[in-house]
Amino acid sequence: MTITRFCLVRHGETDWNASHRLQGHTDIDLNTRGHAQAKQMAQALKKMNLQFDVLYTSDLQRAAKTAQAIEALFKTTAISTAALRERHLGALQGLTTDEALTREPDLWKSHLSRNIEENLRDGESIQQFADRIKKTLEKIRKDHSGKTILLVSHGGALDMMYRIASNQALGAQKAVAVPNASLNWISHDGLVWKVDGWANTDHLDALALDNLDL
Repeated sequence: MTITRFCLVRHGETDWNASHRLQGHTDIDLNTRGHAQAKQMAQALKKMNLQFDVLYTSDLQRAAKTAQAIEALFKTTAISTAALRERHLGALQGLTTDEALTREPDLWKSHLSRNIEENLRDGESIQQFADRIKKTLEKIRKDHSGKTILLVSHGGALDMMYRIASNQALGAQKAVAVPNASLNWISHDGLVWKVDGWANTDHLDALALDNLDL
């Protein structure tokens, strides 16, 4: 049996995370706490002596700069790809959750209902997002079969990976938190996916924010 392991990392905190503003594909930098979280996460991986074979990251800077903390400590280079981006949230991008409720009430209601065909006006539907993340995850798994992959991405993307690994329905309400700079583990034995651990933030010196972009 060939087991392929993934350590999934959500990016560090941004100012938009702190203000409950929906990011999606908007390219927002880490804030001061986010940079500190990235360093604490990288140090935790070093302390546990994680032996990984390859590092992947979303090309959005909040993920790429989180991955930079790993690159610096482990003397490695991340493979950057737009395929690991957060879900494109269409007309909701840039709005806080309160603003979305008042400015786009019908769209926000549809979003919260997890209508898997709703594309949020020129964004990505949940189904389209799921297809993209599944295709990307499967390609990485097949390209590095039997290896350990370290992957830095986004809250909604990691929630989707959890759904894939746990067979959670796309239309079901969120079952797990995905805190900033958390460590999350899934694996594939050649037949099925499995969740091995989730939402570890023991390495952070303060509470981390959960994801909003779903």
